[in-house]
Amino acid sequence: SSLALVLWHWCTPFPPPRLRIRSAPMPKNKGKGGKNRRRGRGDRDDGGRELVIKEEGTEYAQVVRMLGNGRLEASCFDGKTRLGHIRGKMRKKVWVATGDIVLVALREFQDDKCDVLIKYTADDARKLKAQGELPESTRINEGAVVDDEDDDDCAFDFDEL
Repeated sequence: SSLALVLWHWCTPFPPPRLRIRSAPMPKNKGKGGKNRRRGRGDRDDGGRELVIKEEGTEYAQVVRMLGNGRLEASCFDGKTRLGHIRGKMRKKVWVATGDIVLVALREFQDDKCDVLIKYTADDARKLKAQGELPESTRINEGAVVDDEDDDDCAFDFDEL
């Protein structure tokens, strides 16, 4: 019997059934993302970032509307409306919305286009306004203005319900 076991073991790549070693089961997938999510994002500490002031070739602007494909319409504080392009480093990390204050780089060869360099938070924009960098008429932290006064276009009368 032991000779048969040795011959059987010598002929097959697997151990006999009674000697088979059981391994621990694989861990269950928790379903919240992969390695990059667990690694974390290093740029979350916004408190340490210093306020960037405009230099030559840059201008402050307010986002008028989002156009899609990483583009936006920006109203620069020098009085011109330009087509802005969100650079690749910001594209999926920093979400730019209507009404945000941004720092744009002006193009020397295309005056009607610009590139978005930095998006300022509402607190940073208030600091810029207090330092006199932004005009006093600037509206900070106001997105798209929704007009709630037009109740005439509604097909339903909610008073009857």
